[in-house]
Amino acid sequence: MTDQNQTAQPLPPMRAVMIPVTPLQQNCTLLWCTKTNKAALVDPGGDLFRLKDALAKTGVELEKILITHGHIDHCGEAGTLAKEMGVPIEGPHEADRFWIARLDEDGQRYGVNGAVFEPDRWLDQGDTVTVGDLVLDVIHCPGHTPGHVVFYHGPSKLAIVGDVLFQGSIGRTDFPMGNHQQLIDAITQRLWPLGGDTTFIPGHGPTSTFAHERKVNAFVSDYALS
Repeated sequence: MTDQNQTAQPLPPMRAVMIPVTPLQQNCTLLWCTKTNKAALVDPGGDLFRLKDALAKTGVELEKILITHGHIDHCGEAGTLAKEMGVPIEGPHEADRFWIARLDEDGQRYGVNGAVFEPDRWLDQGDTVTVGDLVLDVIHCPGHTPGHVVFYHGPSKLAIVGDVLFQGSIGRTDFPMGNHQQLIDAITQRLWPLGGDTTFIPGHGPTSTFAHERKVNAFVSDYALS
């Protein structure tokens, strides 16, 4: 019997799960609107069979693909998946056209599948993207790549940050068009103001919070930058 004094907890507006893909174990994120059951895959870099299996198991309807940046482990098979599923691609910022244009070449170099594509929509600082009834803010965070964007859902205090920030580290800046100072500025000026209680899903490895990274991260903690 159910205690009549107990009240059912409302569903959170958004749910998200990480699905590591490619030999580089990149965190593809499946997120969906609990009200409409519409979903997005963020950075479906490869292993499309795993992503399709996750869609089937959760029973959600894929509405679009979102891309944080143009590196092959994050978007190598995004164009292929978009064609197969009949959904649009949104992101990254157009400054990453350079990286998307070389996906075929990088695929051969790294031994993974890569196919050049044209996003249906390039994104910029201040834009928003929708997934069902959800509205996510787009935050341009260059440095790891010039066109890297972050997706942030304020009501859930959740950010999907790609390779900008990791638990205990930050994105590499030794790739072509990388810029270390831009990356530091993007993290401190555009991510920290979102609040320490924001949980973030990085492109690789476990989740963390901005507060934790401000305390212990060797690259961007308040102590390291003081």
